[in-house]
Amino acid sequence: MSLNPRERRERLKEMLATNPFLSDRRLARHFGVSIQTIRLDRMALGIPDQRTRTKEVAERVYGRVRSLGQREIVGELIDVDLGKTAISVMEVSPEMAFERTGIARSHYIFAQADSLAICLIDAQNVVTGIANLKFKRPAKVGEKLIAKAQVIRVKGNKSVVLVETRSQGELVFRGKFLVFALDERGNPA
Repeated sequence: MSLNPRERRERLKEMLATNPFLSDRRLARHFGVSIQTIRLDRMALGIPDQRTRTKEVAERVYGRVRSLGQREIVGELIDVDLGKTAISVMEVSPEMAFERTGIARSHYIFAQADSLAICLIDAQNVVTGIANLKFKRPAKVGEKLIAKAQVIRVKGNKSVVLVETRSQGELVFRGKFLVFALDERGNPA
């Protein structure tokens, strides 16, 4: 794709407005230019780096969540529509994996999904009562896990939340969570 700098910057701006999580490396491949060229284009447009863009999106989203504090959510919360859907992203780091194989430990994948299911509920106190889990394939160090949660049923203070975690479009994990909203004393709301 051979664009002049002005056209490339305009397309870059559009792409990052649609998906602020795109890395400079991925953008460089897309446009067929160096990573440094993308960095210079971003600077000229006043667009911050990927980490800063992700943080800005997260700060807007975290303000809507009542059931968990920002540090209690495993992964980076990208979007939440309370009582409906939520999305988080987590990159598997070496600390999350077995040393010999580089395969992510299952409790990290579960924790991302569980915290996403809980933060989706519009209540102060929410706990998981039952979880039906299926690990579909191993995830390795460096993989970006995208978890999407959806409330599929609500009855009183109980909600059933389906969470699917994918990496590069491939299903890694699927879980159904029965979560309960509690009052301030820990009793069913």
